[in-house]
Order: sequence, then structure tokens, then C-alpha cells
Amino acid sequence: MPRTVTLIRSASLSDVAEYAYAATAPADSRLVFLAGACPLNDDGSTAAIGDYAGQAAKAVENMETALAAAGATLQDVISTRVLVASARREDLVTAWKVVRDAFSDHDVPSTLLGVTVLGYENQLVEIEAVAAVLDS
Repeated sequence: MPRTVTLIRSASLSDVAEYAYAATAPADSRLVFLAGACPLNDDGSTAAIGDYAGQAAKAVENMETALAAAGATLQDVISTRVLVASARREDLVTAWKVVRDAFSDHDVPSTLLGVTVLGYENQLVEIEAVAAVLDS
């Protein structure tokens, strides 16, 4: 099945970034807007307390579950926003590496933000995403 999302790079922009600078989806695609994926267990408790990488992994897992419910996968994601409750660049990078590795070569346009606090107790990471799906 061909990819719905087309990732765009520019030779005029730095190649240091580990993501495409833009992405497009065909006009006949269905857009899927995901709420922020949080690192919550099935019982509503926060997973991996104090662990940026562990929370990023759980948030990715929950994002994949939400995508599947919408008939999509990580390969259908067109953009992400990764929020990390920290002012330390090292913490942001730790979370980012987990998210980046989950997407592998589908390096969608992304924004990484350090924020003061997130909504759930002990929450350190949240991932927002938009996907584009072509229904058969």
C-alpha cells in the first residue's frame, strides 16, 4: 500500500534536524486529530513515574492504540508535537529519542517543547499527533 503522507525536505534548510520540515496528504485523505497521548496505564495511573524515556514509550504505545482505533498507524502520522515537563534540554532529548526511534524512517515534522507542567499527576511526557488516512 502506498504511503498517504509525503514528507518534504529542503536543500535550503539544515539537514541536522531528525525530521522532515513539512508534509502533505492527498486531498481525498481523512485527517485524524489525536488528543495528546499520555503515559497512562489501563487503570488510569501514570506509568514510569520519574522516567522520561519510560513515559515517552508508554505515550507512543497509547498513541498507537488510538491510531489503530481510527484505522491508522504511525506511518499515517503527518505531524507531532512532543511536550516534556522539564526545563532541562537533556530530558527533552531523552523523550525525543524514544519518539523518534518509534517512527523510524517515517520522520514526520515535529515540534519538541519543554513545558512547566502536564495534566496528570507525575506526568512528564505527552504526544499530540495528526494522521492522514486513505480509506479503501
